[in-house]
Amino acid sequence: MIAFDSAGLRQVAARVAENFKTRDFIFHDGRALRRFTIAGRTQAALAGVAGISLCFSAYGVAHAGAAAVSLAGLVPQAAPQSPESKLAQLQARVAAMQAQVATIKRAAQVQARRVEERQALIAAVLAGDGSAKLALTAPALDAKARQVAADVVAPLTQVEARQAALAAKARQVAERRYAEASAHFRRLGLTPERFVRGGQGGPYEPVTTSSATDANADAQFRSLFRTWKKLETLEKAVIAIPASQPVQNVNFSSYYGVRSDPFRGTAAMHAGVDIPGTVGTPIYATADGIISRAERSGGYGNLIEVNHGRGIATRYGHLSKILVAPNTRVTRGQLIGLMGSTGRSTGSHLHYEVRIDGQAVNPMPFLHTVDYLKGRTPIEHPLVEGGTDAAN
Repeated sequence: MIAFDSAGLRQVAARVAENFKTRDFIFHDGRALRRFTIAGRTQAALAGVAGISLCFSAYGVAHAGAAAVSLAGLVPQAAPQSPESKLAQLQARVAAMQAQVATIKRAAQVQARRVEERQALIAAVLAGDGSAKLALTAPALDAKARQVAADVVAPLTQVEARQAALAAKARQVAERRYAEASAHFRRLGLTPERFVRGGQGGPYEPVTTSSATDANADAQFRSLFRTWKKLETLEKAVIAIPASQPVQNVNFSSYYGVRSDPFRGTAAMHAGVDIPGTVGTPIYATADGIISRAERSGGYGNLIEVNHGRGIATRYGHLSKILVAPNTRVTRGQLIGLMGSTGRSTGSHLHYEVRIDGQAVNPMPFLHTVDYLKGRTPIEHPLVEGGTDAAN
């Protein structure tokens, strides 16, 4: 509760009552006297109205005076900018605009470079161009630059998305072809690892990317590149596969495996196939390689051995004439000798062997795989067809 001083209030009321008593006024208008009476309450009300009016008038006068003083320059204001200051501000704005334009230009260049690099890789894969390399060297864009240039690079970003989808499909095709080639090589007794070799390593140096999307796209293209290089290496290994025929018009008088020896009549291992023909029939290299032997060699008679690399070699025995020298390079389909009956032979024929890591294997799967390997390799080689009769 708030306590009021009743005595003080009575004193204030008494003073107000003394100042605003009922008063009589006599007024003479020139003809007669007139008398007016104004009660104390009426006087107090008129006094209040007059006080309020006076306050408003004082506020208006003060406000008008302040405005007049301000217009007259009596109150200090902020100093106007100098031409130099205005020029500096303009230059700063121009520099900011130039920096923004430069950011947009750089972002567009980076995106365009990324598109070109990825397109080159896709084109190389589709064309089988073995000289192409993985070149994902475009620098990463920070989030701010990407945001500033978003509208400008939007079309290139859409192209990149389509490229990533195409890369995924191309990788699937390459993986399927690699699986098919691997299966075929295994049927020949060859493992893909024999041809697809090589390790990877080095210090770890992480590469920053501007977004998870870029990182995923780069990983997609790197995966495509690795798969493609494996497939390319495997298909190029066809050079080392003795897949063409050593003579024209191939027929067989004896096959690989255990047989009755033509001289003794007892069971003996035959390490190759016998292809009969007349003396002087041309003999061709069945794959690229280097002549490791070109000499007279026991039961083989005149023998040529070609090293095709990766542990693969072929032998051509009983020749009437050797047409190549040791340590010279030959290509698939090149003439290397003439058929004969030298060495341990009962008649003119070619004794043909395929060896892997020094061990003789059945040549028949290789002789029957010409069309497959020819269709899978991007490198064209002359193929010689043919065959005849013989005995060993």
